[in-house]
Parts: sequence; C-alpha cells; structure tokens
Amino acid sequence: MLIQQGRGKRVCELIQTALDDKISPKDILQDAMLPAMSAVGEKFKNNEVFVPEVLVAARAMNMGMALLKPYMADCGIEPIGTAIIGTVRGDMHDIGKNLVKMMIEGKGLRVVDLGVDVSPERFLQAAEENHADIICCSALLTTTMTEIKNVLAHLKEKGVRDQYKVMIGGAPISQAYCDAIGADCYTPDAASAADAAAAICLRK
Repeated sequence: MLIQQGRGKRVCELIQTALDDKISPKDILQDAMLPAMSAVGEKFKNNEVFVPEVLVAARAMNMGMALLKPYMADCGIEPIGTAIIGTVRGDMHDIGKNLVKMMIEGKGLRVVDLGVDVSPERFLQAAEENHADIICCSALLTTTMTEIKNVLAHLKEKGVRDQYKVMIGGAPISQAYCDAIGADCYTPDAASAADAAAAICLRK
C-alpha cells in the first residue's frame, strides 16, 4: 500500500527495519515490493489508477530498490532477465516508454533505458553489451513507427535476429502491425508489456 501511495521515504524506512531484523533481501523484494508494483499495474490496466498515480508509485518503488540493490548483489540475487528499451530514431516522446520501463523493473527485470531518438545500431549495441533478452521499441508517431522495421532489419542483417525478442508498442502500433513486420510481441499498455516481458524471461 505504501508503494501504491508513493510514500517512498516510508518504504525505505520499512525496508531498512526489515534488513536490520535479518529478513532476507529476496523475501523483501518478492513478498512485498514486486507484488505491490504488480498491483499498481493491474489497477492501471483496469483503469482504476492513471499515469500520475503510476509515476508516483514507481518513484517509491525505485527509492526502495536503490536501498535494496547493494544487499541483493551481496546475496547473489539476479534479475530474471534484461531488457533494452528506447524510443525509435526520429521520435522524441518518452512518457509511455518511461511507464513501460518502470513496470518492467517492477517485475524483477533489469532495464537499460536508451532514451529517445535511438538508432537501430544503438539498440543492437546495447543489447550485445548487456546480454539482453528483450529489445523494446517505442514509437508514438505514424511517421516514426516504420523505424521499428529498420531495427528488425538491422538485427537480421547482422545475423542476430533470433537472439532477441523484440517487443513493440506506442499509440499507432497494433497487433496487425506487429504481425506484418515480424516483431515478437505487441502490448497495448505498460502493465501488459511488463507481464509479457516477465513471461519471455521466465520461458528462456
């Protein structure tokens, strides 16, 4: 509830108390933090909360994760997978991308955010450098959605298309477009994207 309310300072206080009481970082993450963020995602999917509430919850989640991360590393807790995310070349929109990033992180994935105006070459470079499982491409304009095809073409040209699952989304994107260009996954909202990314990583 505290994460959903965006009470980041209180979240950190409770995490620190739990750590002091010798509760394992894994239990804190899996039994408290991830379910809380998943609940926010479900409410967002059902139109029970909206973008401002999700951003506030994600900020509280990120504060808690920043406190917990060193302890997780010491305990050998690994993310379930790695996703590269960015808005495609020529497109400067990032609100939707940022929501997807926060939701995916809330599912226990490591997310590398490349920002906006990302070229196909940069997507692939980041995927290779970070041993990624998923490349997430966002496009908010009909004039830039064709750039997703260029990302896929670049992966094919380099002979690595089968090494990465490519997830796509954004206002002009549809399942029909996903099927037409040969991407692996389309989702209509951030919560669904997080569910799909987690499912991909758990199947690997």
